[in-house]
Amino acid sequence: MLSRKSRQAVSTLGLLLGAAFLGRAGETRIWTQADYSDFEKGIIKDLSVRSDGVLMLAPRFQEIFDSSVAYLWTVAEDSKGNVYAGGGPDAKLFRIPANGKKETLAELEGMEVHAIAIDRVDRVYAATSPDGKVYRIGASGKPELFYDPKAKYIWALAFNSKGDLFIGTGDPGQVHRVSQEGKGGIFYQSDETHVRAMAVDANDNLILGTDPRGLVLRVSPSGQAFVMYQMGKREVTAVAVARDGSIYAAGVGNKQAGALPPSPAPPAQIPITGQPDALAARNIAPPAPPAGLSPGAPAVTGGSEVYRISAEGDPERLWSDPKEVVYTLAFDAAGHALIGTGNRGFVYRIDSPLLYTALLNAPPTQITALVASRDGKLYAASGNVGKLYQIGPGLERRGTIESDVFDSGLFSHWGRLSFEGEMNGGKVSLVARSGNLDQPQKNWSPWSRPITTREGDRIDAPPARFVQWKAILEAGADGKSPQVEVVDLAYLPKNVAPHVEEIEITPANYRFPPPPTAFPSPPTLSLPPLRKRPPATVKPASMESSMPAMQYAKGYIGARWIGSDENGDDLIYSVQIRGEREREWKPLRSKVREKYVSWDSTSFPDGQYRLRITVSDLPSNPPTEALSTHTESAPFLIDNTPPQLSTISATRNSGRLLVRWKAADNLNNIKSAEYSLDGGDWTVVAPVSGLSDSPELEYSLTLSNLAPGEHTLAVRVEDDYDNIATEKIVLNR
Repeated sequence: MLSRKSRQAVSTLGLLLGAAFLGRAGETRIWTQADYSDFEKGIIKDLSVRSDGVLMLAPRFQEIFDSSVAYLWTVAEDSKGNVYAGGGPDAKLFRIPANGKKETLAELEGMEVHAIAIDRVDRVYAATSPDGKVYRIGASGKPELFYDPKAKYIWALAFNSKGDLFIGTGDPGQVHRVSQEGKGGIFYQSDETHVRAMAVDANDNLILGTDPRGLVLRVSPSGQAFVMYQMGKREVTAVAVARDGSIYAAGVGNKQAGALPPSPAPPAQIPITGQPDALAARNIAPPAPPAGLSPGAPAVTGGSEVYRISAEGDPERLWSDPKEVVYTLAFDAAGHALIGTGNRGFVYRIDSPLLYTALLNAPPTQITALVASRDGKLYAASGNVGKLYQIGPGLERRGTIESDVFDSGLFSHWGRLSFEGEMNGGKVSLVARSGNLDQPQKNWSPWSRPITTREGDRIDAPPARFVQWKAILEAGADGKSPQVEVVDLAYLPKNVAPHVEEIEITPANYRFPPPPTAFPSPPTLSLPPLRKRPPATVKPASMESSMPAMQYAKGYIGARWIGSDENGDDLIYSVQIRGEREREWKPLRSKVREKYVSWDSTSFPDGQYRLRITVSDLPSNPPTEALSTHTESAPFLIDNTPPQLSTISATRNSGRLLVRWKAADNLNNIKSAEYSLDGGDWTVVAPVSGLSDSPELEYSLTLSNLAPGEHTLAVRVEDDYDNIATEKIVLNR
C-alpha cells in the first residue's frame, strides 16, 4: 500500500491531470481532503488538527468555573493546588480550590485585574488597571494595598528567586521592584509606552515584551537592559521561558508608520528605594491601552506571530496567523509551547519548528491566560465570557468533524468513502449525506450507515450535487487516539449532453490550415506552488478557444463555433450541409476535434446553404453513455460564378470617347469596376449611381486626348465574393 505522502502526491497529480485534460465524465473522480486547510473548514468538536493534516482526539477540555464577568485576564496556582483568577469589570479576584467551594475571594478598587502572582508562602498579589495598584490578599481574603507604582496600567507581576516582586506597567512603560515589605521603586525605565509582558528566567533576568515597538528585552539583576529581538509586530503580548533557557515571545498587530517613538537611549539606572514621585509628576498624556486587549478596544489588525529566541540569542519564527490575536503563552508537561488566542478561542501547540497543532477551540472567543499545573493539568481563562477551563490530563474519549460541503458541480453518484490513518487501538467511523442545496439542511438525506474500515465502502447517500462526510474518532481502552490523515470520496458526475452554442460562417475565399497529421506533442503539466492543490471540481471547458489565422484560398469557405460541455469532456464534431431547398443533410466533415472547419465550395452549386454541427462527448464516455446534440447555422451563400458584363459600347462626342457598359450578378452586389487602356494600370470606375450597392449597375467612362489610331480597352467587374468578369473592346480614332 502506498504511504500517506505518496498517495497524497498521486492524488494531487491526478487532480492536476484531470484539470489539464478537462476530466472525463465517464471516469470516477475522487474528492480528497488531506490538508490542514481542508480540515479547518469543517465543524470540529473535541478533535485536534495538526498542521500537516492529521486529525486526532483533543485533550480533555472541561469548564470548571463560570465567573459571571465578561473577562478573566489572568490565572495562577498556589502550592496547595488552589487556582486564582482575576478579570473584570469590577476587578474581582476568584479562588477555585482543588476540593471545595469556588468563591469570590476579593473585590478590589479598579476596573480589572490584569495580573496575579503568588509568593513562596502562598500569599496572593493582584494588580488592577487602570490607575493600577497592587494588592496583597492573605488567607482571610482581606485585601490590603501593597504597592502603588503611580502608573495607568499594570500588565504583569513576577517574583524572582529572592522573593522580590517585579511589576510591569504601562503609561509609562516601567518595571518596579518591590521587597516583601512593600518597599520599592523603579527598577527599569523603558522608552516604550507599555511593558506588556514579563517573565523571570533561571538566572533572575527579567524578560520583557513591550508596546509599541514590539521589543523583547532581557534585563539583568543589576538593571542592565539588552534588546534580544525587535518583532515585526507592534505589541509583545506574552513571553515565556522554556526549560532549556530559550524564550518564546508573541507579537500582535501592525506597527503604525510615523507613530513610534525614537530609538531608546541607554536605560537609566534608578535606585529601587523610595517612590517614583518625580517620574509620577511628569506630564505624560495617557495613551489608550494596547489595541484589542481590553473590553471595547478596537480590533487588532495584522495578525500574530510567535518566535523562539534560543539561549544563544538567535530568533526563529515558529508560528504565525494573519487573523489570530495571541494573548498568552505557556508550556505543557512535555515542554511544548502552548498559544492561547482570540478571536476564535483556539489553543495551539508548537510541536517542532515545522509543525504545530490546533489543540482545541473553546466556545468563548478568547483564551486570555494559560497556566500549567503541577500535576500535569493546564488551566485556561477565557474572555467573552469569563470562564475557567481545565485542559487534560488525558484525551477526550470521542470527537467528530463534519467536513466542508463539497460541490461536485453536477448531479453525481457517490461511491466509496475511505480514509487513511492509524487506529492505535481506537475506532474511526465515517458517514456521509448528500443534497441539492449548498448548505446541509433538513432537506438533505440522513447520514449514511457507518464505515469503520480504512478500505471503506460505498455510501448509501442518494445521487445529488452536494455531499458532506463526518468522521467520528473514539479512543481505545488505553486512551490512545486514532489518527485520520486522508479522507477520499469517489463520485461519478452524471453525463450531461454537450452543446454547440453559436455557429459563425467565415468570410469567403479563406481557409483554415489543415490540422496537424503528425503525432501530437506529449501533454505538459504545470504544478501549482507547494502546499497548493487544485480544486477537486473539474470546471467545464472554456467556451473560447484560439483559432489559427485563415489563409486566402479562392473558392473556400469555412465555419467556426462555440462548443461546451458541463462535464468538461473531450468533444468531437461532425459537420453536415444542406441547400436551402433540399431536405436531406449531406456529410461534409466527420470526426472533427477542432472548433472550426473549411472546405472547397466550388464543388457546390451557387445558392444558399445551412450547416448542421453535431457535437458528441464520445471520446470521454462509453458508447452506450455518450450524448450528442446538434445546432444549425443561419443561411449562408455559396457564390463562385462571376458577374455578367453586357456588351460594351463606345461613341464619339466632340473629340471625346464615351464608353458605357452594364454589370449584373445573380446573387451578390457588384463590389467594384476597373478599366485598363492599352494594357496600362487598372483604374477604378464609379457606377453611374455613385454607389456600389446593387447586383445590377451601369458604368460610364469618358476618354479624351487619345492619340490617333487603334486602342484596346479592357473592363473588369468584381462581386462581393471576389468573382471577376473581364471584357474588352477595340477602339479606333
